[in-house]
Amino acid sequence: MLAIRLRRTGSKKRPFYRVVVADSRTARDSSFVEIVGHYNPRTKPAKVDINRERIDHWVGKGAQLSDTVRTLLKNHLTSPASAAEAASASARGASAAKPKSMRSTNMRALSAILAAR
Repeated sequence: MLAIRLRRTGSKKRPFYRVVVADSRTARDSSFVEIVGHYNPRTKPAKVDINRERIDHWVGKGAQLSDTVRTLLKNHLTSPASAAEAASASARGASAAKPKSMRSTNMRALSAILAAR
């Protein structure tokens, strides 16, 4: 079975990953079928460059996404529709996301902690 997973490259203490299609039975850094992207966690924000068309191609052929690659796709590669939703949510502000009762509860807890000092 094929798996789409991360292959670690880079030197010691300086990780850099390739997103590869590989046989699930092979070792993490051994042979692979195709490189479909790169992931650099050291940059702020982390740089993710994945060819979404090739991912869809291999998933269509039966490849399974690893948990980490699935998370990378979900968090860093959003569709235009979901990006528009995120922009409208940020326009409403963070206070609209929480009910008012939760904010007041958190403020009371914070005030109690600060008063105890």
